[in-house]
Amino acid sequence: MSTSNSSVNGGVSVQRIPVPDSPATPGASGFHAFHELTVSHEMELWGNLDRCPTWAEAVLFWQGNDYEERHVYLARIDGVPVGAGTLTLPISENTTTAGVDVLIRPGYRRRGLGSLILGVLEQAAYHRGRVSFDAYFGGPIAAVEAGSDILAAKSRSGGVPRSWAATCFALHHGYSLEQVETSSVLSLPIPAERRLDVEWDALRHASGYSTVTWHDSCPEALIGAFARLKSLMSTEVPVAGMGWEGEQWNAARVRQEEATWDASGLRSVVAVARHDATGELAAYTAMTHRDQTPAMLYQEDTLVAPEHRGHRLGMLVKVANLRQAAERWPHATAVLTWNATENQHMLAINIALGFKPSGFEGAWQKRLE
Repeated sequence: MSTSNSSVNGGVSVQRIPVPDSPATPGASGFHAFHELTVSHEMELWGNLDRCPTWAEAVLFWQGNDYEERHVYLARIDGVPVGAGTLTLPISENTTTAGVDVLIRPGYRRRGLGSLILGVLEQAAYHRGRVSFDAYFGGPIAAVEAGSDILAAKSRSGGVPRSWAATCFALHHGYSLEQVETSSVLSLPIPAERRLDVEWDALRHASGYSTVTWHDSCPEALIGAFARLKSLMSTEVPVAGMGWEGEQWNAARVRQEEATWDASGLRSVVAVARHDATGELAAYTAMTHRDQTPAMLYQEDTLVAPEHRGHRLGMLVKVANLRQAAERWPHATAVLTWNATENQHMLAINIALGFKPSGFEGAWQKRLE
């Protein structure tokens, strides 16, 4: 492993590849090969592309932004792409951490390629002063429910199958399972009786609060208060032992996220709860949609500020947002969401709405000090 950008080992080359300037430009063939590997992996694992980034999303994400560097590596044997690795480097917070991911094409697994790629990623991160590496891998919930031996997360909530190749790979390389997230799916439309029941219950407890909704772009008058809630999202949700610092959001960071979503072809709906007496924003939830998977909606963040909890505001904003999503995308048939397994309060809200578990994702970490 000669440099942080490339490695040659036994005829296998691992090189950092350029990202196209925009989704509309063809870019180098390496990034196309990387995206094809990602698409193939998603089809192999899930049988659909509901969780797979589109070409535009991939290009814009891996370009990085003002808050995080992002790099893509491609492994080739005799010029044939056989695997990939990705590296994310936060640059405004959490500057001693790095995110790593490894993907190997079927037929080339169990040859040491994954270990070679991971070594390149870890070395590149270490050279940038990173001493804590994070990684994620998941799959359909049936793998956990099948009664196989489960490795429990250090959060003491949830686990992953010990027999999975990804589990064995992570443990072999010194990673520990810190947390497990559950992904869940809500079938649409929600039965009217259920929706009315949960909405009425939320309204009874949310006296003194009102909802405000918008599409795609936060109103200028609310953006400072909305950025405060976005900052809280990074500190007020369970992160188990990952030890992350809170993110600092301001109007510019909100606008950058909105612009990236727009350029990627994502459209969004947002609902917030406002405290009538003070005008303070107390809770929010966001949902996105993309034309490439028209039947699926994606539940993004949901947060209630600590000082406003106990008023059913999480349910209040979710119901309001589901209503405007149904009006904007009437042909959507499902909502996909993720929650930390130990976040029992938010899971209870989702269960009351009718979400059903569909998958899991393990959060792994390796610390060098």
